[in-house]
Amino acid sequence: MTPFGSAGAGGDGVSRSQYKDKDKPTQIRYSNIQATKAVSDAVRTSLGPRGMDKMIQAANGDVTITNDGATILKQMQVLHPAAKMLVELSKAQDIEAGDGTTSVVVLAGSLLDASASLLSRGIHPTAISEGIQRAATKSTEILESMVTPLDLSDRESLLKSASTALNSKVVSQYSSILSPIAVDAVMKVIDPVTATNVDLNDIKIVKKLGGTVEDTELIEGLVFTSRTSGAGGPTKVEKAKIGLIQFCISPPKTDMDNQVIVSDYTQMDRVLREERAYILDIVKKIKKAGCNVLLIQKSIL
Repeated sequence: MTPFGSAGAGGDGVSRSQYKDKDKPTQIRYSNIQATKAVSDAVRTSLGPRGMDKMIQAANGDVTITNDGATILKQMQVLHPAAKMLVELSKAQDIEAGDGTTSVVVLAGSLLDASASLLSRGIHPTAISEGIQRAATKSTEILESMVTPLDLSDRESLLKSASTALNSKVVSQYSSILSPIAVDAVMKVIDPVTATNVDLNDIKIVKKLGGTVEDTELIEGLVFTSRTSGAGGPTKVEKAKIGLIQFCISPPKTDMDNQVIVSDYTQMDRVLREERAYILDIVKKIKKAGCNVLLIQKSIL
């Protein structure tokens, strides 16, 4: 009787342990779904043309007002691993398409919420995953059938597309000003015949305090935020021949620490004349090259 009783007790202990272990995957799944749903709900109200802007205050006091999903999620300090995956998903969408950062998070959250309902009915996660994959394939077919081909040489269609994209942004009331600038900026850095995408790093946006949106302009060239080396110099140069140098325009110095003792003013005058002649020789060579804009990495004199 005693051995039988011991075995029975041990059997009950194993059963309870197995039961708990069996529950763990389910609990983890629901925990992940709840975390992703919380992130999805946070940006859901920013979706669409009637979406609301979010005011986010950083730890250093900086305030950001936006309805862009990637920006909102970037500012959020998400700790849960599953929630972090949604943040990374939004970043990937921003890099790949440049838009739809809110939509992709809301869609993922909705799919996971629907999956939770199916899991509660006892449907296996693999079956749910396969069903979502089939739905994604079918959705892609439907969306591709709805696509309207766009010719990059059709500027009017491009303006309409840009204006539509701006309608859900803070600057929507300025879409008539910003749409042509955005389209023209992109068309300047791509070849309309062969282009399939655009590298936005080829377009630089320079922001200046004190101006308004109406002051925005597209400049075909380079804009430098640095000041000129001399007061009263030119602020705009057309057909520039630019020189890039990585050395100082100043008298040469030795690599060793040493001291030069000048005993009289004639020797000092000779040193100064030699230094001026050295600098003048450099300037003459730059001028001879036809350079009218000089960009210097290091110091002058």
